[in-house]
Amino acid sequence: MKAFLIGLTFLLAASILGLISLWLLPFILALALFLRVVAFFILVVFFIWLLGKFIIFVWENSRGSSQSSP
Repeated sequence: MKAFLIGLTFLLAASILGLISLWLLPFILALALFLRVVAFFILVVFFIWLLGKFIIFVWENSRGSSQSSP
């Protein structure tokens, strides 16, 4: 009888965990999509900033070389 109750308890716990995972699956998928979109926007902002830094660097170097050679 003790082995039966332990087996039954295990099956109930496994069933409850399985149901919880099924209920959380849509949330996990939505969270993954949201994190992917956030990461994309962060990368876009970073690359725009990096492009601006590069343009300022090139602009200052081109102005510095043209002013020192009259």
